[in-house]
Amino acid sequence: MIQSVLIANRGEIARRIIRTCKRLGIRSIAIYSDADRLSLHVREADDAIGIGGYTPLESYLVIDKILEAAEQSRAEAIHPGYGFLAENPAFAQAVIDSGRIFIGPKPETIRLLGDKTAARQLAQQHNIPLLPGTTEALTSVEQALAVAQEIGYPVLLKAAAGGGGKGMRVVYSEKELPSAFTAAQSEAFSAFGDRRVFIEKFLERPRHIEIQIIADTQGNVLYFPERECSIQRRHQKVVEESPSAAVTPELREAIGQAAARLAKAAEYQNAGTVEFLMDEQGQFYFMEVNTRLQVEHPVTEMLTGLDLVELQIRIAAGEPLPLSQDQIQWKGHAIECRICAEDVYNNFFPESGIVRFLQEPEGDHIRVDSALFVGYEASVHFDSMVAKLIVWGADRSEAIHRMQEALARYHLAGFNTTIPFCQFVMRSTPFQQGRYSTHFVEEQWDGKPDPEACEVAAMIAAAAFVHKQQERAPVFAKEHPWKLSGSL
Repeated sequence: MIQSVLIANRGEIARRIIRTCKRLGIRSIAIYSDADRLSLHVREADDAIGIGGYTPLESYLVIDKILEAAEQSRAEAIHPGYGFLAENPAFAQAVIDSGRIFIGPKPETIRLLGDKTAARQLAQQHNIPLLPGTTEALTSVEQALAVAQEIGYPVLLKAAAGGGGKGMRVVYSEKELPSAFTAAQSEAFSAFGDRRVFIEKFLERPRHIEIQIIADTQGNVLYFPERECSIQRRHQKVVEESPSAAVTPELREAIGQAAARLAKAAEYQNAGTVEFLMDEQGQFYFMEVNTRLQVEHPVTEMLTGLDLVELQIRIAAGEPLPLSQDQIQWKGHAIECRICAEDVYNNFFPESGIVRFLQEPEGDHIRVDSALFVGYEASVHFDSMVAKLIVWGADRSEAIHRMQEALARYHLAGFNTTIPFCQFVMRSTPFQQGRYSTHFVEEQWDGKPDPEACEVAAMIAAAAFVHKQQERAPVFAKEHPWKLSGSL
């Protein structure tokens, strides 16, 4: 077993990795920017190394600083979490070159699957369904126009590198395409330093279905029940559930086998996720591979009882998978809501602020992966997600009900969050009936505050005010005489 792991990340995912390390008796090492000195992951790790800076570009994205921290702490392995450098092949290679273990796929695999055009080519070679489009980057607007005319509008322009919805443009007509092409290239370069874009047919009402896979160094690949991630804003997920209400057992097996087939073709090792779009007829199409642990991995853990981070660590140490495909057991239904610092009534605009009051839900089959504490500062320099709320139920109906109750008990003052939107999703008829698509926000969300939610928010604000006033209350001599005597 690996003896020490440096976590090249922050926030809730760093805490989540630390939790598994502690259970396995592995020394955990946190890194932190100047902005994160007081963060929970810093307090909870066995060791913590400051790497300076306030923004990601000055800290968590600087490979040399992370390797220096690993050297200083004598870390045997590095876990990248997700985001930042998690899908950067140069970082993975640098870790290996430093004589340490990278807890993730091989650099060449990250490079191959991180290029969406190369990944599409690999999928095509292994008979995995693709949407009509190009498997190579477009070289000009003229080429884009010709392909769009051939496959028919609407089409989707996508960055060949990166993800997270960056460099994506939906085009409904020939007139729109030239400006959209330029905008997609510009955004792709700004986000990933790579202008390449490709084109594919745009599905009008798709569902976003993904398969968690994990593979060992002996060539064994496992796939898990699908997660549905169709509730999105700006092409980024907000609510995830498993299994999908739209996937039959036969379709589940077909998608899972396709994901495993692609993983084997790429000689995949460690955890990853193969993402698909599914049309209204139940036909699925390969979209991309995320060569890392996903934000929504707790959904799969709640269903199976497995610890995916533990499996990652064991695989990185060279251990074989402890079970076979037919031994994977799962039951019930799990749902995850991302708690983001955003104003859902202002087009999900990112928020900043300091947590003044916090009460997170607890109870059976409720899990909170969180970076939050009273005094936590949500910053525009980092991703807006600050916590995740995950629940399990014996069936989908029970899981929805439990999530509704948990959201009602999640109280936070200091900045706006996505909690009101998640509450709206849980009580909406399309979601409860399992009949929704990636266009849920545009079709269902009117962006108007719910009067009951506003009343609860006002109560939380009042509680935070009272709490703050109590903090400022004078200290009486009988409690702390030294404060009055000036002996501090």
